[in-house]
Order: sequence, then structure tokens, then C-alpha cells
Amino acid sequence: MHMMRPTMKAEVVGLRGKASFEEMVEHFTSMGGEVVLLNPDAVCGRDHVVSAVMHAERAFREGTNRSKTLLTEIILYAAWERQVGKALSKMRPGDDGRYVAVLIDIDEPRLNEIGMVRDDSLMEPDQFKMDRLGLRSCFLSPEEQAVERVAMVDLMKM
Repeated sequence: MHMMRPTMKAEVVGLRGKASFEEMVEHFTSMGGEVVLLNPDAVCGRDHVVSAVMHAERAFREGTNRSKTLLTEIILYAAWERQVGKALSKMRPGDDGRYVAVLIDIDEPRLNEIGMVRDDSLMEPDQFKMDRLGLRSCFLSPEEQAVERVAMVDLMKM
């Protein structure tokens, strides 16, 4: 299964290094873009996050969004939650210098300026994530199950 690309210019990347959450946000917003930073332990594949971005965009287009900003709506979908507080606590990265970042309208992220390197392996599914996220071994891959859970958020909104 391959996800379509979001309509806005968004790239999903794994990042590893010494920058703090606040430093990362400041760096990317100073470049004129926006960023959503997610806990890689709560991300099960790139398509999980791409699907959350696409659903959040659609929710804003159709007026069915639950949050005030697109960035928060992305987090709601990625977390499979209806409540912003729960979603933020589930998806907020720890202080270990590992992030999954949704970079919006950022052409060149200049990671070396903040001591970060790209490491997309942080998004890959593993048994720890499957257990943490309640995903099971079945005919769907962990990433496909994560995408299905993102889609279920729309049903929870009704």
C-alpha cells in the first residue's frame, strides 16, 4: 500500500541528535515553515504520519476539524485520539533527541545547524511499538493497521 502525498508541501522525516524540542521548533519556524514533532515510539511507519496529514487537511477543507490549527489536527489523527490533551501527551517526543518531524513548506532543513541527522529508521515498525500502540500480528502489516486507526478518527468524530 502506498499513500498519496498531502496537498501541502509536507515531508516526513526521522531525526536524531542533540537539539531540544524547543530548539527544533524555533529552527524550523525561523526558516518560514512549520513543524510537527512526534514521538517516534508512537509512529508506525511513514504512511501512518502521511495519512494523518492527509486526514487533517481534509478535515480543515470540509470544516470537520476538532482543533484550531492544522498542526494540532495532524497530531490528533496521528494519535488516534479525539481529545487534544490525550493526543499531545501520547505524541510528544521525549528528551532523548529522537523525533519524527512533519516539515511543512521547508525546502532545505539545514539539520547540521542544530546538530541533527536524518534517520528515517526511527519510523519503522517493531515489536515494542506494536505492543505500545496495541497493534496485533494479523493479515495487515503494522503500518497498514496504523493507517486504518488514523481513518477511524473520522468515525470517532461523529
